[in-house]
Amino acid sequence: MEPLCPNFDLLKSSSVPLFSHRLSSINRGISKRSSASFPCVSSYNRNCSHQASVKTEAPTQQQPTGHDLIKSLTKGFVGFAATATALASVCSDSPAFAESLTVAFPVSRAEEVNTVQRTLVEAWGLIRETFVDPTFNHQDWDLKLQQTMVEMFPLKSADAAYGKIRGMLSTLGDPFTRIISPKEYQSFRIGSDGNLQGVGLFITVEPKTGHLVVLSCVEGSPAARAGQRLDGVDSEAAAQRLRGQAGTSVTVKLHRGNGSGSGSSIKEVKLPRELIRLSPISSTVIPHRTPDGRLTKTGYVKLSTFSQTAATEMKNTIDEMENLGVQSYILDLRNNPGGLVKVGLDVAKIWLDGNETLVNTVDRDGHMSPINMANGHALTHDPLVVLVNEGSASASEILAGALHDNGRAILVGHKTFGKGKIQSITELHDGSALFVTVAKYLSPALHDIDQVGITPDVQCTTEMLNSPKETLKGKSSVSSLEADSCIMVAEHELDIQESKGTAS
Repeated sequence: MEPLCPNFDLLKSSSVPLFSHRLSSINRGISKRSSASFPCVSSYNRNCSHQASVKTEAPTQQQPTGHDLIKSLTKGFVGFAATATALASVCSDSPAFAESLTVAFPVSRAEEVNTVQRTLVEAWGLIRETFVDPTFNHQDWDLKLQQTMVEMFPLKSADAAYGKIRGMLSTLGDPFTRIISPKEYQSFRIGSDGNLQGVGLFITVEPKTGHLVVLSCVEGSPAARAGQRLDGVDSEAAAQRLRGQAGTSVTVKLHRGNGSGSGSSIKEVKLPRELIRLSPISSTVIPHRTPDGRLTKTGYVKLSTFSQTAATEMKNTIDEMENLGVQSYILDLRNNPGGLVKVGLDVAKIWLDGNETLVNTVDRDGHMSPINMANGHALTHDPLVVLVNEGSASASEILAGALHDNGRAILVGHKTFGKGKIQSITELHDGSALFVTVAKYLSPALHDIDQVGITPDVQCTTEMLNSPKETLKGKSSVSSLEADSCIMVAEHELDIQESKGTAS
């Protein structure tokens, strides 16, 4: 690789201060030192007369496995070793991972822009070493740092500087790789304890357009009570704007229709903000009449998100239902936008035995690593149907694929969202956060899900039922479930499984 420094010839005045930035990794190992040049920047000039010393200590590094990848992502960051490596290799022949690194680069006269300059270097380095596409969308990623640093230098505000980083990231062609400001990141983290103040919407990124779309509403939230499906939110700041102090309100404009023709319309909905409690699990026992007239119990479990407590709450719920004599299960993943990948794998383990493959990860070099269970023991072997739809994404698709491909569950519903990429989330030095797509996943049967989704075994159509469904009286929640055509189809599939003797 041609060194970047000789082409980074942008010094005009020797009075421009240099900022010395030290990055430390979490690795330890064999030490190796090298020296490299990294120039300062003021304005365009073809003579680079100032150089900064770069020192690296490089440990040995093993190829990460699929388990290592998921484990690191669960912790929320990849580590600064990758950043240090990238910067060291810009002007050095050594490709080794760096233990620590000091880099001098141009100081903007606007202090807040200077802070974002450091963020630019961190973000660029992490992407250089971890982004799933090693061609960086067929562009020179080293040159992209140079160009962005030049564009950022004359700016006066942090917002404008972050805009330059976002512009740099947009050239990767991956809407899931993005940066959010410190304030946006704090809003992103709100709700990790199960509570937030807002209108109750689950938002994700639509791969083809890069727009934010609302997948679903939190049950009982203001958005749900409004009775509207909200799609087409077009900026990362939307989530922050929707959130706010309980007791206030926000007006949302809804665009209906696919175009600007006569079938399109815009409607305004005013939504109050409230304290919303997020529980990942809701459940009930549905009395079910089998074709031969027996009254059985079906455990209905809805998993709304893969939060940190989801697997534990799932286990507790199944234990309770087993004690109640439940004989079959419906796991509802409809409108579940995903969450922590490791939690999705932990939930899969609740339903599976042995050493089954849960998912396969494929890294930037095309290396596939299966993630397998280790001597697993399912909490129940009762028949299982999993409900999915177009709002089931990411970890939901991992779980559905694991249960389906291992022959544990029948999938009922509609084709899933199709997000087969895994992101790392790294909190940078200024409190901002970098989301980087670091791998993609394949189902245990090696099905590629990204932008394709999972097609269920059975669609939610009541016409395939052999006889009219008997309406069972009970709690209001059970009554509403009995009116759900997908629940009706799921119960029909459970009857089929039981007739084949799959229940234990």
